[in-house]
Formats: sequence, structure tokens, C-alpha cells
Amino acid sequence: MCRLLGLTAGREPIGASFWLLDAPDSLEVQSRRNADGSGIGFFDPSGTPVLDKQPEAAFRDEGFARVARRARSATFVAHVRFATTGGATVENTHPFTMRGQIMAHNGGFGDVPRLDEQLGRYGDLVLGDTDSERYFALITQQVDAHAGDVGAGIAAAASWIGAHLPVSSLNTVVAAPGELWALRYPGQHALHIIERPAGASSPAAAATGAAGAAATGLHVRSATSSVHAPALQALPSVVVASEELDGESGWRMLASGELVHVHPDLTVESAVVIPDPPAHLIPLPAGNPNIDT
Repeated sequence: MCRLLGLTAGREPIGASFWLLDAPDSLEVQSRRNADGSGIGFFDPSGTPVLDKQPEAAFRDEGFARVARRARSATFVAHVRFATTGGATVENTHPFTMRGQIMAHNGGFGDVPRLDEQLGRYGDLVLGDTDSERYFALITQQVDAHAGDVGAGIAAAASWIGAHLPVSSLNTVVAAPGELWALRYPGQHALHIIERPAGASSPAAAATGAAGAAATGLHVRSATSSVHAPALQALPSVVVASEELDGESGWRMLASGELVHVHPDLTVESAVVIPDPPAHLIPLPAGNPNIDT
């Protein structure tokens, strides 16, 4: 049932290869259980979203590994897909971008035609067949309805779906340049957060030596820009993920209905914005690995 990752260092470009490839439970590892697609989203130096995604498992995709090692951005969103709605196509592969933002979703909901009615003209933003991209279009609609307040838009969109449609999970990460929002709703699927101060280093990475490559700064040069990307360990950062990716002890599970907003200065705001359970919860079968205990 998919796995997602959000990472931000605020205003400083960093690499995400440790979390994507090298951590003991990296997204590449998770893709062996979620093999219907993989993607990485980030922002170029001008703040324009960049997506690299394919309907192929990350562990099989050389392009995923290449981008994971080379990309530098202040903010990343990444996803490995276990398809439930929509076929294995590029258009249905996460993450998605709309209006300069990037989004990924873990979970699912039913009665998509009713959501299409609610979207109206915002349905024109949807390029594929997934419930997830329609969820993003509803978030975009509600951000506009709330005068550009992204957090309020996420809360309103998830609240509408929870009140009107059958829901298993609406866990999502939404990113803008230097900012990150994450919602866990309801409590069936995990979503964790860790705030990492400058100088933090994963004990698991240290034990395996995987952090060695990540600890080296990289000078990236192109025809239009030249950016020095300091090492991840040298900068504070905030990570949101479906699973605890490494051996650090600072991970915290978000509460059901909790929305987190990470600002460009890495200030973290958090509140339970949807206190009530969905009107029509789709329970996961007993023994399903997505159930959180």
C-alpha cells in the first residue's frame, strides 16, 4: 500500500541518497514490497518542480538510483507504489505536481466519481487515473478556497473525503520550495517524523559505512547554475516517512488527524486538524503489514 518520504533542509540544498538508497530501510528496499512504480520529486534552483518517475520498482530502475545520488534540493518528495487504483503508467506514478507544488499519497479511498463531481474544473489538473492525483486536485481546490493556505487546504480536502467517501488512508506529503506539509489520517497507516539537528548521523549508517559517501559535500555545476551542496550531516533537516528508515531513536509517529508544517527556517508546527474518524472507514484485513500497532 505504497510508501512515501518527505525531506527538507529549509533553505539549503542537500542530497537525499541516504534515505532513498543507503538507509537500512531505504525507499529502494521498500520498493521490493511496493513494486508498481517509483518516483523522486524536488525543486531546481529557480523553485520549479522536477519529477523523475517510472512505473517500475526502484530497485530495478537505474534511473532512480542515478537521480537519487545526483539530485540536490532543499526539499524532496519520494514514493514507491503498490497500485490500487489506476494502471502502471507514468501518469499514475507518484509524486505529482500541480501549481508549483509536489505531492505523494499513501492509502486509498472509494467512490471516485463523486470526487470528480466535487472537483469541477479542478478535474482538468488530473492527468492520470488514480484516486491520489484527484486527492491532490481537491487539495489544490481547497488551497485556493482558503486564500493560498496550504495547511488549511490539506485539512479541508481530507475532511471532505473523510466525511463523504469510504477511506482507508489519506496520508500525504505536500512540498513547496523549502517547505513541507504532512498529514496522517486516519490511524491505520503509519507516518513518522524526525527532526535532525546539524551534525546528526545515523547509527545504522555509521555501522555500515553507508554515511561515508553522503558525508562528502558535492559541487554541482550546470550550464545555468553552480551550487555547493553541503553534506546532509552538516545541516539540520526534517524527515517524514511511512517507515522509520534507519536506527535513530528520534522518530515520532504522527497522531491520527495530525498535520505538520515544516517552515523554511525548519520550525515545525503541528496540530490535530481532523479529530473525528472517517464516516466510512475501510478496515485493513487482519495481518496486513500496513496496520499500525
